[in-house]
Amino acid sequence: MLPEEAIVLAGGFGTRLRAVVSDVPKPLAPVAGRPFLAWLLDALEHGGLRRVVLATGYLGEMVEAAIGTRHGAMEVAYVREEEPLGTGGSLWAAMAATTGERVFALNGDTWQGANYAAMAQAAPEADLVFAVRPVEDRARYGSVVLQDGRLVGLREKGEHGPGLVNSGIYLIRRELLAKRPIAGAFSFEKEILERPEGLDIRGFTVDGRFIDIGTPEDFARAQTALPEWST
Repeated sequence: MLPEEAIVLAGGFGTRLRAVVSDVPKPLAPVAGRPFLAWLLDALEHGGLRRVVLATGYLGEMVEAAIGTRHGAMEVAYVREEEPLGTGGSLWAAMAATTGERVFALNGDTWQGANYAAMAQAAPEADLVFAVRPVEDRARYGSVVLQDGRLVGLREKGEHGPGLVNSGIYLIRRELLAKRPIAGAFSFEKEILERPEGLDIRGFTVDGRFIDIGTPEDFARAQTALPEWST
């Protein structure tokens, strides 16, 4: 069955984007006349999700005022961190506001073309399924090493050549929190993805439609790319 809940990490400071967007938190940066977050929520609704928890922090009250408690057919709830918790701490805290056995999680400043139903069916028994996408040169991102679909390690940035990179969409089984009971602030990437031992972590390949609005260049590209991709 398709998980119907998702967590969106929407608490970043948006430091790299302040040269062009300084009056709103990064997830509310205007893209083609709408907040970037609205485009992201559109994709979740289209993918069959029915409830979203927005994990907010910096200027979280602006996110709540802009998005409200519903987006289309989806219920929207909020968990606001009082101090920075990192990607992992934010996710673990937000999981307490969900009820499903498996929950999608994604970053509030990236948009990725993904089939959520197919991702849910790919490895339903895994502790974690995460989206990966092929790139011609992995140097900018670092890359993912899979063996028979399972994560065995990560490679650092700087290595050239084709590879798979993390696209930032996760499907988390609730039992993962008990297997990695980490309190307070921590990095999801360092404590989970870089330490896959004892966990069943699978990669799921998605298409190349990806944009991260964290830089002015990609923010400018999003103005035309997202309306085109979302049709």
